[in-house]
Amino acid sequence: MSILLVFVVLIALIITFVVRGFKIIQQSETMVIERLGRYQRCLSSGINIIWPIIDKPRTIEWKFIKTDVDGRIIIRKDTIARIDLRETVYDYPKQNVITRDNVNIEINALLYFQITDAKRAVYEIANLPDAIEKLTQTTLRNVIGELDLDHTLTSRDTINTKLRAILDEATDKWGVKINRVELQDINPPDDIKLAMEKQMRAERDRRATILEAEGQKQSEILKAEGARQSDINRAEGAKQALVLRATGEAEARIKIAEAEAEAVLKVTKAIKDSGGNPTTYLIALKYIDALKEMVSGKDNKVVYMPYEASAMLGSIGSIRDMFGSHAQSKT
Repeated sequence: MSILLVFVVLIALIITFVVRGFKIIQQSETMVIERLGRYQRCLSSGINIIWPIIDKPRTIEWKFIKTDVDGRIIIRKDTIARIDLRETVYDYPKQNVITRDNVNIEINALLYFQITDAKRAVYEIANLPDAIEKLTQTTLRNVIGELDLDHTLTSRDTINTKLRAILDEATDKWGVKINRVELQDINPPDDIKLAMEKQMRAERDRRATILEAEGQKQSEILKAEGARQSDINRAEGAKQALVLRATGEAEARIKIAEAEAEAVLKVTKAIKDSGGNPTTYLIALKYIDALKEMVSGKDNKVVYMPYEASAMLGSIGSIRDMFGSHAQSKT
């Protein structure tokens, strides 16, 4: 019986030893193993075999931060042996930060980080989540303290990039990679919000006034341009009309002159052929035209006939008689 009992106890110890010696690690997880209190190795995903009693997983303190359905942040602390290598998101509670122009604002940030070296994450820092949280808070205060309120509200991307660079450099010693930092809410005090709203309303009113003035200015300019162009067009039209009228009158005068010249040439030739004086004839015609203008009109006029004009008219009669006799001789 004693031998059987010893055998059963031995079998139980072997089974316990084998069961405790097998460690199944899930994907994207690891476990730090110490042998007799000294770092031995980090287990990879899958089946791993350790020596019970002499090999022991190193436990670390970890903080779990979650947000419930009401938006409240729930923080839970626990001791873990398996280290998650996936990217972790921490939603830190709001904290008061003072800007360079002495405005107290509330800011809460999101931090995305990932453990890249489990050994350093365990041995280089005592409490990794708390260290990351405190480092984020102090760095955020330093960065915001260098900026004015207006710059803080309009430069989130710049602040996020600067925070990520500083935190990533500081946590590299701990085997942590900071992937992203996002500022969620920036809440100034109520009196600052009211002043900002008044400033925004005044700025919008100023822009509206400027736009209205610009519109009126453009309208007046367009009206003036239209009036000027209209005057130019009317002047051009009047100019063209005068040019065309002058051209028509000039052409008419040229035609009349050409017709008169041709008539004079014919009359002169006829007078020369009949043996008369063409100059005397032309002067007599001018006298006749002048007499017509003198006797025309409604006013009563006294016409004085100069002696030379009567003599000229007599010569015209002789020329007429000459034309008549010449025509009879031809017949």
